[in-house]
Amino acid sequence: MGIEESGRRSASACLRLRLMATASLSALLLAPGHLAAQTAESPAPVLESAAPQEAAGSGEITVTGTRIVRDGYDAPTPVSVISTKELKAEAPANISDFVNTLPAVRGSGTAASSNGSLSNGAAGINTVNLRNLGAARTLVLFDGQRSVASTTTGQVDVNTFPQTLIARVEVVTGGASSAYGSDAVSGVVNFVLDKEFTGFKTNYEYGVTTYGDGANHKINFTAGKSFSEGRGHILLSGEYFTQKGIQSIDRDWNDSGYFLANNPAYSAAACTDSSATTLCYPEYYVGSGIGTGQFTPGGLISTGPLRGTYFGSIDPATGKASVNQLVFGATSGQWMLGGDYDITSAGHRSSATLLPSEKRHNAFARVSYDFSPAFNIFGQFSYSRYGGQSYYQQTPTTGVTIQRDNAFLPDSVRAAMVSNNLNSIQIGTSNIFLPPQGSDNIRQVFRYVAGANGDFGTGGIDWSWDAYYQLGKAKTHEELTNAWNIQRMANATDAVVAQAGNVGGYAAGTIVCRINVDANTANDDRNCAPLNRIGTNGASAAAINYVLYGGLQPLRKQELKEEVAAANFSTNNLVDLWAGPISLAFGGEYRKESVTGSVDPLFQPIVANGVTTGTWIYGNYLPTFGRYNVKEAYVETVVPLFKGMDFNGAFRITDYSTSGSVQTWKAGLNWQVISDIRLRGTLSRDIRAPNLSELFAPGTGRTNTVNVPQADGSTIPYQFNESTVGNPDLKPEVARTFGVGAVLTPSFLPGFSMAVDYYNIKIDDAIDSLAAQTLINQCYEQAIANACSAISTTGGRGVTTPGLAVTSIEIKPTNFVSQKTSGIDIEASYRREVGPGALTLRALASKAFKLETDNGVTATTDAAGQNTGGLPDWTYRFSAGYDLPSGFSIQAIARGVSGGVYNNNYIVCSTDCPASSADYRTINLNKIKGATYFDLNANYAFDLGGSKTELFLSIRNLFDKDPVLVGNGPTGNNTPAYPQTNRALYDVLGRVFRLGIRLSM
Repeated sequence: MGIEESGRRSASACLRLRLMATASLSALLLAPGHLAAQTAESPAPVLESAAPQEAAGSGEITVTGTRIVRDGYDAPTPVSVISTKELKAEAPANISDFVNTLPAVRGSGTAASSNGSLSNGAAGINTVNLRNLGAARTLVLFDGQRSVASTTTGQVDVNTFPQTLIARVEVVTGGASSAYGSDAVSGVVNFVLDKEFTGFKTNYEYGVTTYGDGANHKINFTAGKSFSEGRGHILLSGEYFTQKGIQSIDRDWNDSGYFLANNPAYSAAACTDSSATTLCYPEYYVGSGIGTGQFTPGGLISTGPLRGTYFGSIDPATGKASVNQLVFGATSGQWMLGGDYDITSAGHRSSATLLPSEKRHNAFARVSYDFSPAFNIFGQFSYSRYGGQSYYQQTPTTGVTIQRDNAFLPDSVRAAMVSNNLNSIQIGTSNIFLPPQGSDNIRQVFRYVAGANGDFGTGGIDWSWDAYYQLGKAKTHEELTNAWNIQRMANATDAVVAQAGNVGGYAAGTIVCRINVDANTANDDRNCAPLNRIGTNGASAAAINYVLYGGLQPLRKQELKEEVAAANFSTNNLVDLWAGPISLAFGGEYRKESVTGSVDPLFQPIVANGVTTGTWIYGNYLPTFGRYNVKEAYVETVVPLFKGMDFNGAFRITDYSTSGSVQTWKAGLNWQVISDIRLRGTLSRDIRAPNLSELFAPGTGRTNTVNVPQADGSTIPYQFNESTVGNPDLKPEVARTFGVGAVLTPSFLPGFSMAVDYYNIKIDDAIDSLAAQTLINQCYEQAIANACSAISTTGGRGVTTPGLAVTSIEIKPTNFVSQKTSGIDIEASYRREVGPGALTLRALASKAFKLETDNGVTATTDAAGQNTGGLPDWTYRFSAGYDLPSGFSIQAIARGVSGGVYNNNYIVCSTDCPASSADYRTINLNKIKGATYFDLNANYAFDLGGSKTELFLSIRNLFDKDPVLVGNGPTGNNTPAYPQTNRALYDVLGRVFRLGIRLSM
């Protein structure tokens, strides 16, 4: 995401509300309490929540949603707050695991779900995504300020934050670009640090699944101390986390072969010819018992007269692979329904990582000193190092040519080739002789901040100011594991028996690479070791070492740099009106973003005539180089209209060096109708600017598979190279956000609060790029010229005549999409004394009305109610906690999603289907079940040897509920390797235990 507003925290813009941790929400909403000007550095901005919150550090909570807060003012934009108490109760291994359970947060990437992001270097990233509008449209703040991204796509990796210091997390569910800058289209997620901690505390946590895997350990410490009679404060913190990965999907629920496949019974002719007697079946089929019909672990001949011959383990009697005959089910494209699907899928199915191996180190230091109320200084440094290893899949290869004189070919097959006059065969194999392909990425993030702030008065007006400079650097080491060099793989596969007098001088009868004994000495490679790809276990260590280039793996090193300089001024008593004083805040900022990198030529793709050709199965890295700067200024005001009603307005002008100037604004009303009812509403114009990758991506390539539609309705799969390039002509996308809601705090039910908010977001000129399969469908099914121009075949760029193999596809972002989303957020809480303790109830739920995407070419899609990459109809989280004076507390949680569909444009039918089209596919099943998961947390706090001690136990997915099966497909050769569910919605680990101890003094 682009990086713009620093999250400045001027004193009047962020005044602290003194509130006891046990106070009810009613008190928070109706009587905000004492709001006084800061005499120290202003805390990070926070918005109000409908839930009671535990104060951090000094017991103070900041309540704001703008740059201005004053006594009696509540922001018109809603927010949910995850308190210190909630974070401690659940003790997540990664704090984003908790954030992602909030109903408004959908579609976030995790270190587990990003394991397939090899060629873009994003594997292991933990992101936050509000409304499933894309992580790039959610602004993530680190204590109210931007943090340097960990990838060129602008994704801020939450893993890099010092999690032991996070006091709470605030989720602003509304457009906020005028207050915070670019990217705050769907909202803001602010990770607030406890900067005023005094004393010493340390934690140890251990987690493991009920299956005994995924073990992890986390230990951290924090120390804070005042000096110089309280004028100065120093804070130190450190954390170490390690996790043993679950590097395959070792779960029973993933064994049924449940996918969405091209239906072999589908015939386009039968569905378009009204006189045809053949039944018209749906184009797509969802069900179990589905696998591939193209490859097996040891190799499968899938075409020609020897179709169905597959190779097993090496026969000790012959030294060559055993020969078997596959029982085919019905096939279409890459899929096979029934038959020996379990044989074809063995080794490939479930080969992706379920949970990555991780090591994370964080260090944080901060010192501040108050010279006077008007001048306070601070310096801050943070460092994080994340290392993660995960696997993408046991990568299959189709169309592997085996010559008749291949040295490893079983004699019976060679004889059959002779009798059928075949000089070669083509096999498909999952390359079981190689370990799975994946990544071993390291990211280091350095952040330096120096600043000053204070309060002063002049002309009867009280002013607060702050200024700071921030330097952030992210250094990435993006390295693949077990990726093979394509040319070396071809060299080693073509193995022959050397004949007497051969060109290379090899002893007769020796198995060698053909390139070393053919007449062309220019192609010789004396390091080439012949590779036996025929069978499951015949590959030699030397051959594996050769194709993996002796352990050398694609590697890219990049450095992302962010510099920010900002200054802000604010007052709460500019002018007195009939209903109270006018508040004003204004400021300016300069920001610069840049990326540089390096890649050894060995790992770079070949670019010729605008077409990128990969030299490695994955990786094919090119370094990104680019920079832009941003200059901006803003003004914000709060004007009391009459008693109980305030107007909040903001305007920001931003100038990008790449795309020129753009304006954002906000207008909001907040009306306390009566003591029990408050109404609020906002209308805003928000933006997202293109990120470094969207602007400057050089054309990094990756290998994938597409299914090319044929005239008869069948598909032919092709393995191709996908090249993603930047577009320097991109403009910022513009969003209009409307929100209206009500906050209820009934006086007849003390301790109860409820907020209901409607949101409506429309994005114009959204930056997006079409997926490779979408381009294929648009070109071959709809004859859209622009789509065809992005496709290269064996006939050349844009030559998409049927029968030509697809070789590469170029993906390029443009401003061409319109998106609309709307829905309702509900949050309620209730707290009261029950028996000897206190009962706290909290409910959060989101209802999605629409999530429409219109690219101007194909039919509009609505992903609301889609449980495959969309927004479920309902997402919810309910919690009930009970705290006893003895120090014991327990909390039960129910969280989940409602049932949904695969695609709202799908047409369900069986044998009487209408014609299927690229916009409206026919399918046999279009339902996905919902799921509710239950969690249980228990804590016991007591004094031990003068220190405060707390033992805790957290059980996630208490009843070990399996995820709902979701048929992924029909494209992508990696689909069978992945979980047969939507891991963004459903738990895949099963029951997870976390327990530990906390000490403080």
